[in-house]
Amino acid sequence: MKRKLLRFITVLGILLPGLANSAVTEDDFKVKTTRNLINLCTVSPIDPHYGDAINFCQGYMVGAYHYSIAEHSKDPKDALVCLPEPKPSRNEVLALFIAWANSHPQFMTDMPVETQFRFMSEKWPCN
Repeated sequence: MKRKLLRFITVLGILLPGLANSAVTEDDFKVKTTRNLINLCTVSPIDPHYGDAINFCQGYMVGAYHYSIAEHSKDPKDALVCLPEPKPSRNEVLALFIAWANSHPQFMTDMPVETQFRFMSEKWPCN
């Protein structure tokens, strides 16, 4: 029970700074930069586009990851990311990605898919 509470507090601590995020913009939904994706992923629950932004964020992240799995299904030795078992939840990965991206501001103007895989291959490299 304490472990779950600690995990919840940690995730909340990572996501709370994002709650102060200004409203998402139409440009954020074009996800040309990592900053755009982070804006979508950290949108305030009171933002009128909250549901769209969070769903877009998660869909982008999952879609990119699934594409990578499909791309390397015939030759898994070339995979960029090897998640541990049990696999982390979508929300855990998202919280870790947000924290990592915010601590690596030099990548905020990069393409978000590149930053996502930079993070994931650093966090869960294949041996």
